[in-house]
Amino acid sequence: MTIRATKFTPEVLLSAPRRSPGLPNSDGSKILYSVSTYSFSKHSKKSEIRLLDVDKQETITVTSDSGAGDVKWLDDDLIVVLFSKEDGTTSVTVGKPTNFSDSNYTAGTIEGPVGDLKVISLDNGDYAFAVSGKADPDGKLVNPQKAKKRHTTGRLYNSMFVRHWDHYVTENKNSIWLSKLAKDDKGKFKLGKVRNALKSTTLESPIDPFGGTDHFDIGPIGLVYTSKDPELDPALHTKTNIYLLSANDFWEDSTSEASSTPIKINIDGFEGASTNPVFSPKGTSFAFLSMKTDGYESDKNQIFIVPDVQNPSWVIQALPSKDGKGLWDRSPSSIIWSYDGSSPLYLLAEDHGRGCLFASNWQGPGLTEPKMVVKGGAISDVRPLKNGELFISSSSLIDSSLYSVLPANGHAGEHVLSLPHDDQQTNTTRYLSSQTRNGSTFGLKRRQIDEIHWPGAAENTSVQAWVVKPSDFSSDKKYPLAYLIHGGPQGAWEDSWSTRWNPAVFAEQGYVVVTPNPTGSTGFGQDFTDAIKGQWGGLPYEDLVKGFDWIKENLDFVDTNRAVALGASYGGFMMNWIQGHPLGRKFKALVTHDGVFSMTGQLASEELYFPFHDFEKPLWLNREGWDKWDPSKFVENWSTPHLIIHSELDYRLTISEGLAAFHTLQARNVESQFLTFPDENHWVLKPENSLLWHRTVLDFINEKAGLPKYSDTMTEEAKAALE
Repeated sequence: MTIRATKFTPEVLLSAPRRSPGLPNSDGSKILYSVSTYSFSKHSKKSEIRLLDVDKQETITVTSDSGAGDVKWLDDDLIVVLFSKEDGTTSVTVGKPTNFSDSNYTAGTIEGPVGDLKVISLDNGDYAFAVSGKADPDGKLVNPQKAKKRHTTGRLYNSMFVRHWDHYVTENKNSIWLSKLAKDDKGKFKLGKVRNALKSTTLESPIDPFGGTDHFDIGPIGLVYTSKDPELDPALHTKTNIYLLSANDFWEDSTSEASSTPIKINIDGFEGASTNPVFSPKGTSFAFLSMKTDGYESDKNQIFIVPDVQNPSWVIQALPSKDGKGLWDRSPSSIIWSYDGSSPLYLLAEDHGRGCLFASNWQGPGLTEPKMVVKGGAISDVRPLKNGELFISSSSLIDSSLYSVLPANGHAGEHVLSLPHDDQQTNTTRYLSSQTRNGSTFGLKRRQIDEIHWPGAAENTSVQAWVVKPSDFSSDKKYPLAYLIHGGPQGAWEDSWSTRWNPAVFAEQGYVVVTPNPTGSTGFGQDFTDAIKGQWGGLPYEDLVKGFDWIKENLDFVDTNRAVALGASYGGFMMNWIQGHPLGRKFKALVTHDGVFSMTGQLASEELYFPFHDFEKPLWLNREGWDKWDPSKFVENWSTPHLIIHSELDYRLTISEGLAAFHTLQARNVESQFLTFPDENHWVLKPENSLLWHRTVLDFINEKAGLPKYSDTMTEEAKAALE
């Protein structure tokens, strides 16, 4: 279904189709993907798995069963789908995607909820099968529907990791479950015994709260995965290790128990997080990413190769380092092998506010310096095809989902190819049309997007920012400024789509939106990222002050006398910091979402390594450093109207931070509001809650900026959804 709207509003954003990255078959002729839409009138979500026929440019529904989850190709004409059942079990179903309803059959049932499906073909025609799911202390798969009910709600802890992100930590742990799909005498696939690959260990993988398929991989020899170092307190350390487990007994004999012990991959001098382990296509080697510094989750990822899985002690740092940071000053997030494992090796990495694709050729056992081959947008996923082409899933500030194909010789050219987000660009990848390119259907155009730079506070630095203008923009008019500050703080505003902080939603209200990437932002070199350490209210704040002045002097169509500023997480800290400093007097309104009020409050956070690193030492060893950037020390200056938002399940920045900020504003008689959600975490994810979030935020800032209240323009359906 194609959604069309005359104006891009929050209700349009939240009810629009949300499409997953595409999953092509081997030649890219057919693309599997999932898509979901939300109805505010029905208060329900509709989910489908769909199939795009590339030649016909047509899509069909594979299944619209609400329990459908992960899907993977078995071969070019057969797929396997996980279905969640009401009793908590998972059905493993096989069928043809072109007539799935008539051809599907159950290959097996797993006795609990699982996800993160991976399958690979084995030489004998069988398929190795892996999923993730919770294991109890005995190593058995947890089914919450069948779990024994406790008679007490008390929990006793004797170590620090009490709660994480939005839940209290229990004795159950994530684990990886292995089996195989083999054909029976009738030619149908049957699932063998599903067994816990980590049962004999104290390890956990994928790692909460965001780990998934990027935390493990399977190959003919077995399993490679990452797990927190079991000897270290996870609240104080980021160190994770890569482990290799031989799984021949899983693949060859589905009835026996696993007997092998995982092998830890040792890399001297690297004490931080390791992730993204990926086998080569033949499974004879694997690669992974690792950081040097323990306690620093935004350290530079560096590339390691284990050339021979039979000799896992032989580990190569693929880009040798002279300065400890590597020859290539970008931090890759993903590794993608070419289809046959030959050159090049592909890498996804941020670069100047974009998510780009880089290629590196093999040079002996290592790699040449990566070169950019595709410029984002924001590339989220890359799938090599057997003809040498690359299938790319991406988004942009005006497109929610884009599928493209990089030609087979694309990596060999002298020019960087661009994703077709801009109709005026040439030398582009091939765009695969579908009905989910939201920009044009919602009236958004690439001409709304500009990119600006201004001199940074630190010597020889420059701050990049995206500018998003209204779709009916006229250079003859003046528009109020919406200054959006990103979280992290080691993060960045990218040319990417968002359903939570979407700059185009603010622009369509009548703002010129500026999203700066100040000191601490990622994708501009590791030194720029690292420079925020011990500088939370220093260099980044100065960058923002310089940016505000630059906008005032250089963008004639922006009215900085009607400016508002908004931020979440670290951006929320910055709102509270700005409120107490001179820049705060230049805004008509401020919005803090889940921000920091008092630095000592960070001791209630679940991952203490974060403040310990960014403030250089623990509180008791550096009280002066913690106090220096404490927003609560400057509350005597707070006077700008301020909306505070903080949810109760946010265990990274606890709700007391939001309440303390709101109480301070109220006690000082500063115009202020407080919005909270008892069922949301650091993010507001439920559609009705998100709609209320948008209504509250836009009504608060629009009135101060001289724009119509958003609630006065809402559709009747959207208003009814909030009753």
